[in-house]
Amino acid sequence: MATNQQRREAAKRKLERQLVRRAEQAKRRKIVGAGVVGGVVLIVAGLVVWIVNSGGSGDQQAAAPPSSSAPPVPSVTNIPTERTALPKRPKALPNPTTCSYPADPSGKPPSGKKATPPDGKNVSSSGTVNITMKTTQGDIPMTLDRALAPCTVQAFEALAKQGFFTDTICHRLGVTDLQMLQCGDPDAKGDVMKDGRGGPGFTVPDEFIDTAKYGRGILAMANTGQPNSGGSQFFMVYGNAPLQPQYTVFGSISDEGLKVLDKIAKNGIGAIGQDGSTGEPKQQVKFTAVTVS
Repeated sequence: MATNQQRREAAKRKLERQLVRRAEQAKRRKIVGAGVVGGVVLIVAGLVVWIVNSGGSGDQQAAAPPSSSAPPVPSVTNIPTERTALPKRPKALPNPTTCSYPADPSGKPPSGKKATPPDGKNVSSSGTVNITMKTTQGDIPMTLDRALAPCTVQAFEALAKQGFFTDTICHRLGVTDLQMLQCGDPDAKGDVMKDGRGGPGFTVPDEFIDTAKYGRGILAMANTGQPNSGGSQFFMVYGNAPLQPQYTVFGSISDEGLKVLDKIAKNGIGAIGQDGSTGEPKQQVKFTAVTVS
């Protein structure tokens, strides 16, 4: 009869094999969901939905098992140099338009950085907003395009002006199939098990474009996979991102900003998520200030 110690060791080995197998299955299936507003990456039967937002849908990202059988931490390869063109709306949106920013229905208590939503009245659907995200790894200038997503642009600009992003970190980096950096969780603390569930306390409406492609230079919102569940979390694509058009594209990243993202990607991933391909940036990326012009 096996001793208690032997049974514990056998159970541990079985669990490790299950976790590795699930991680490999998730990677093969490339399940991409939105987990941004409410709990950004949702683990369903061990399969990780990598794009996360804020709120409370449950971005329960598990760390890789600490054993020799754990998948190796991936490193970035083959970053494309060609930009992906911004999508175009087949029909211009009303100008001005009206936006709604209801309270986050997830039930998750707001973080200490709860923000005030815009009033959503007379929102312009033309023109651009220039924003520079100053980080510990370098400045990332970006251009927000109101013609693409006027409600998203208004919400993002309002958060930037309120200092919502300042002193927050970018909690998720992808370096293989999905080459992006995800940021905007006010509760992120560099904990791969818990990050990706924070938000501003309100939600942002979807402004999808069916023809949208995600690739180098694209700026888009994360979400929970539920309708109109965007919040404060967003992702910046520096390379490949074969996603369905289920994330609002609201602007682009400058060449200078892409160089910073390339550097962050090349620095690599520290703590890896259970999907085996994304995780916390090895070198912390923290927003020290945000300028709007």
